[in-house]
Amino acid sequence: MAKVIVPKGDYIKFLGTAGARFVMIKQLRSSGGLWLSSSGTNVLIDPGPGSIVRCAKSRPRLDPSRLDAIILTHCHLDHAGDINVMIEAMTEGGFKKKGVVFAPPEALTDGSVIFRYLRDFPAKIVTLSPRKKYKVGDFSFETSMPHIHPITTFGLKFRIKDTSVALLTDTRYFPELKNFYKADILIIAVVFAEPRPGIDHLSLPEAANLIKEIKPRKAILTHFGMTMLKAGPQKSSEELSRKLGIVVQAAYDGMKIEF
Repeated sequence: MAKVIVPKGDYIKFLGTAGARFVMIKQLRSSGGLWLSSSGTNVLIDPGPGSIVRCAKSRPRLDPSRLDAIILTHCHLDHAGDINVMIEAMTEGGFKKKGVVFAPPEALTDGSVIFRYLRDFPAKIVTLSPRKKYKVGDFSFETSMPHIHPITTFGLKFRIKDTSVALLTDTRYFPELKNFYKADILIIAVVFAEPRPGIDHLSLPEAANLIKEIKPRKAILTHFGMTMLKAGPQKSSEELSRKLGIVVQAAYDGMKIEF
């Protein structure tokens, strides 16, 4: 068995940067979510399909049994496809009742995302509400207002060390976004290269407007759809940096931000 080396420090690691259906289905980018470590607390956000594989392939390897919490921003497959296997892994097959799962209400309804037999495995399952603060270990976070998306969706805001971090997940653009997501680092899901009326995802021009209004120290683009991949996330981020005078970076699978 391969030795698992536990990464130390405070960091965010991108286990995947795939957005929407086709990039996920074709695995043109991975869809494993975000792993973050803050003051010794390990949290996995949005474990989409392949999350457990990305943990095993990370260098150094990430050990899901050391997770303290799993957070779902919403219950679409590209964000929640591996939630059940990650609950199994966090609780070591249910033999250790540990960890907290934070999820919107749809995760626990009939025909739900979280299997019924797994619901007693974690120490607790918490149903998320809008504009509320939550805590696990030394890590705390706040949910956003409901996003404009086909199902209940919340973004997140938290701190790692002295840095505020905002995760702006899937939504249609609306003006109130700029108020909640003020932070030092803005991680923003950008599915489309150009606006797609009637589809509740952000486009690159809309993301640019939000970055301009929020003025983070650094913005990180992620969750790319097909049109963003064709446009080139790296090229797009460099153009935005020049245009806005703000550091904009395109995330890539396996990227790590250390604090």
